[in-house]
This record gives sequence, structure tokens and C-alpha cells, in this order.
Amino acid sequence: METRFNLFENEIAAKFAKRFAGTAVVLQQSPLPRSTQELVSLRASQINGCGHCVDMHAKEAAAAGESAVRLSLVATWRESTVFTEAERAALALAEEGTRLADAHQGVSDETWQLVRKHYDDDQTAALVCLVGLINAANRLAVITRQKGGSYEPGAFAAAFD
Repeated sequence: METRFNLFENEIAAKFAKRFAGTAVVLQQSPLPRSTQELVSLRASQINGCGHCVDMHAKEAAAAGESAVRLSLVATWRESTVFTEAERAALALAEEGTRLADAHQGVSDETWQLVRKHYDDDQTAALVCLVGLINAANRLAVITRQKGGSYEPGAFAAAFD
């Protein structure tokens, strides 16, 4: 399966990508813990089958000090003991916010209550925006068949400095 289209070589897509990256910077600078951001992005990317984003977020998380055990258990977080209650709430929101078509009700009241228990208004805002952003990024990469495997930690930030 070959990459269909290079979004960075097209003028319109490159302009969009620059603005898209700017929204990511806003979230990276938010009070939502960086480790939570990477775990949420990794989980949504796994669900969406986005190899490029799984590669990126697993490597960024590892470079930021995340353990191999926790990274390998993100896909099965419900059946593991290595995530905090707050991280579990964020991962539940990521799953329910990603699987909108599967969940008919969207994000459950139970999950929302857990998120609000563990995150303040600014962190909640960042978390909700992050789930939307990573799902959009996954769709862009999956539609154009961006491959995983060659991402180097820090490359995303460097591309938009």
C-alpha cells in the first residue's frame, strides 16, 4: 500500500497543516499533563488504525520518559494496573469520543463525570480539544495512507518552528 498524497507538498494542504500544528501547540502548552496527551493520542490512533500517528505518539511518549510497559498496555488499559484513575478517565473519553458511530450516545455521563472529577476546566477543555484534534489528524493520515515507522521524536515540533 503506497502513500497516496503528500500533504506537505501541496500549497493548500501545507497552509492547513501549519494552522493545524498551531492548535496542537496550544494543547501542548495547556495544563493537561503531557503524558496524558500522548496516551490519549496513542489510544485514539490505535482505534483509528493510523500507523503514522501511532508511531509518532508512541515515540514522543517514550522520548518524554513513558515506560515501554505502559505504552504496550494502552490498547488494553482496562485490563491493566499501570494507569492512574485520571489517566483511565482520559482514555475512556478518548475511546468514547473516537467511537462516536459505535456508541450512539457519544460520551457517556459516567465517563464525563470521571473526567470532571480528575481534571479542572482548562484540562478538560484541552482534553476534549485533543480528542477532536487527534481524530482529525488520524483521518488525514489514513485517507492519504501515511505510513508509520520512520517518525523521529521531535520531528513534528521541528517541522513547524
